[in-house]
Amino acid sequence: MWSAAVVRVGVLVAVCAMLAGLPAVAPADVTRADATIAGSGPDRPTVAPGTAAGTGAGAAPDRGAALHRGVDAGAGVASGGAAGAPPDGGARTGPSAPRPSRPAVVHREITAPGGSSADVLDVDLTAPGVRVGLLTAGDVSDRASVAAMADRAGARAAVNGDFFDLGRSNAPAGPQVRDGRTISSAVPAGRRLAPAVDGATPDSVLAFGADGRARVDRVRFGASVQVGASTIPVEGINQYAVPPGGVGLVTPEWGGADRARMLCGSDTDRNAGCSADRIEVSVRDGAVAAVRPPGAGRLAPGETALLGRDGGADALRAVRPGDPVTVLPHRALAEGSPPVTAVGGSPIVVDGARPGPLDDRERAPRTAAGIADGGRRLLLVTVDGHETAHSGATLAGLAGMLTSLGARDAVNLDGGGSSTMVARPPDARRVSVVNAPAQDATRLVPNALGVFTPQPRRGPARRLATRRP
Repeated sequence: MWSAAVVRVGVLVAVCAMLAGLPAVAPADVTRADATIAGSGPDRPTVAPGTAAGTGAGAAPDRGAALHRGVDAGAGVASGGAAGAPPDGGARTGPSAPRPSRPAVVHREITAPGGSSADVLDVDLTAPGVRVGLLTAGDVSDRASVAAMADRAGARAAVNGDFFDLGRSNAPAGPQVRDGRTISSAVPAGRRLAPAVDGATPDSVLAFGADGRARVDRVRFGASVQVGASTIPVEGINQYAVPPGGVGLVTPEWGGADRARMLCGSDTDRNAGCSADRIEVSVRDGAVAAVRPPGAGRLAPGETALLGRDGGADALRAVRPGDPVTVLPHRALAEGSPPVTAVGGSPIVVDGARPGPLDDRERAPRTAAGIADGGRRLLLVTVDGHETAHSGATLAGLAGMLTSLGARDAVNLDGGGSSTMVARPPDARRVSVVNAPAQDATRLVPNALGVFTPQPRRGPARRLATRRP
């Protein structure tokens, strides 16, 4: 698939490296390696370390061998050891200290419970220069392919993000935090187009703090609007469904999607009718600029809109053009530490166990994120569902697989035709799709999680050896 030197990961490579007296240096760019997860059932899979593709029962399909280039180590996506192996936790002690035997980002192909192919990105969040960021298509209601978002941002690898309002506003269902700023908040629970997960809330997120560590948290955004002597509560920001009786805040980052649709549906039924009583208040330069019916088209720079329905519309109807307006945003966090990056997701593993019963019947392509080693390690996983004999994973099987890989906490992200993983091959300028999406790999989604690494320092070509631990 990728044009580069092909080296099969196996004992022969390690033996040849030792005979030649070569150090086992970790490669830097995108490489591929295979492993197998074998299980006694979808609920309790176990990791079978060191099982190579194409060898033994249940081996993963041979969709590519490890790819290596002669580049400086420690700055890209590389092949690694067996699935589930923890990253090298040792710190460098000085310029003469040996390089770690494991690169910062490892891509593996594995066999998921049930036999479907799966891909894993194993990210050491403590490695210098490695970070995870929220990728967006532009405005909240815009969509783009995961590959296009990754290329535009310069990410080394990426997976698709949250569930979204497919076919309507196309905005994500859960919160989005980018560079420490909340750009959209969660919709009511009944309006989130995601599989039901016991204990999950619409504001559940995969979050990354200023220290780079990952965690599962909850981000609830709200605001209070002071208009004269009145204080009006605001439910959220740039959310595609304002709760009945509520008021929502819209910024230019919402984009051009019809704002009137944000005031339709109930808390449990997206197809329910629109509120008969709807209103939009335009705010510019700290004052009411207009009171009007909800509109479409992107708001002007510096303009903010307050959308009200039913009781919320009654509260807004009292304002008049020219009235001073002060918006006081606030954000509630379960852990209390403001995230730099966050994306919506449903927790399916909490403290090493399932939060409650998970569906063990419906198989589908999946995308998920697991957290290991106290938030220092991130596992991004996609499970294919295009094969004739297999059709993805159940939520229960997905949770079991992530636990077997070492995750103590994990969230389910958007799946089905959205499930996409991309990574940048060696010496390539663009990423490539590394999983086998159930639909066209260019399916458009509103957000993704991007993995960023320092650009490698190019030098004289060297022979690189890989080995299994």
